[in-house]
Amino acid sequence: MQSQNKFRTVKRVMVVFVSAILLLVILAGLQRLVQPKYAGDMPEGNFTAEYYDETTNHDLLVIGDCEVYENIDPIYLWKNYGITSYIRGNAQQLTWQSYYMLEDALKYETPKVVIYNVQALTYGEPQREEYNRMTLDGMKWSMTKYNAIRSSRCEGEEMMDYIFPLLRYHSRILDLTKEDLDYFWNRKKSTHNGYYMRIDVLPVSESDVADSSWLLGEEEETEEIDDPWADIAGAEEETAIMAKREQGKPFGNLPMEYLDKIRKLCEENKIQLILMKAPSLAPVWYESDEKQVVEYAEKYQLPYINFYEHLDETEIDYETDTYDGGLHMNLSGADKLSKYLGRVLTEEYKLADHRKDSGYSDAYREKEKFYEEMIQAQQKELDMYGEIRSY
Repeated sequence: MQSQNKFRTVKRVMVVFVSAILLLVILAGLQRLVQPKYAGDMPEGNFTAEYYDETTNHDLLVIGDCEVYENIDPIYLWKNYGITSYIRGNAQQLTWQSYYMLEDALKYETPKVVIYNVQALTYGEPQREEYNRMTLDGMKWSMTKYNAIRSSRCEGEEMMDYIFPLLRYHSRILDLTKEDLDYFWNRKKSTHNGYYMRIDVLPVSESDVADSSWLLGEEEETEEIDDPWADIAGAEEETAIMAKREQGKPFGNLPMEYLDKIRKLCEENKIQLILMKAPSLAPVWYESDEKQVVEYAEKYQLPYINFYEHLDETEIDYETDTYDGGLHMNLSGADKLSKYLGRVLTEEYKLADHRKDSGYSDAYREKEKFYEEMIQAQQKELDMYGEIRSY
């Protein structure tokens, strides 16, 4: 009798244990199903997670916002200089998020050079949940991710929603698409070592998304009115107004605190830190912004590459080298920046040429294949539709 009771107790414990495991598996599967797959109009949500699929180390890591992942081409750097590189960037990736991206990467590798794009220094506080999610959801769980979330949460965001994304995305169960099923196990690969490729062209002259007059020395026609802000309406124009009103505003304490953290982390790991400003026409990069970066770079003896000052050397043409009217470079523009950058990295910082190293060349052969296939696929859509629809 005693042995039978013991058997029943063990059986009940096993049933509870198996039931709990089964429930966790179901909840994990449901969570995976309802989380956005970012396979359509917003591939940016995949960028963070793709880093963990890398099989080689990188001599160069680039951190920052869209001004890095749309303006630097790691495959060009490989093909022409043998430089191994990766971009850990996301849409509106804030300075503290870039710090945690670097801290996370150093768990897997130690690059020789880190480039940080300084545009995000103009943002002094968390911005929007959507950008936080695209940047942070794909990080592997660690104290680094926990601290990144804690530093990034906007008002109303809860830590538990990040720990258990099912709590945040459960309502999507009614809006699931074919893409959710197609990419349940494996998400669609979006980048080339973190680079988001576009081959199409939208010249500045045919777009109103960016004002090039401040950089290119064009005279802007203005109408004389009593109140220079009175006749301007609309969300995008109001954003431009705020940018003009905030001209001369010093960078906030939070971004500068984390820039210091980036610098110190690089020093501790004997990594050369380079500051960079991409040649995007918007947001406007004010003289006051430039002065603050120059002063910081001089104070800590950091190299600083401002690509606005190298337009002649890079031969950037805002009529042919941008796909969105000057905000970001297309493939042509990214390769021009990468050509300049590769020369600096090899001549001044002696980054090695790994093209004859089979440990790298085999991996990059596959990367080049995917790269060329995407160029062909985008060209096919351009020829068929007159626009790119799938990337």
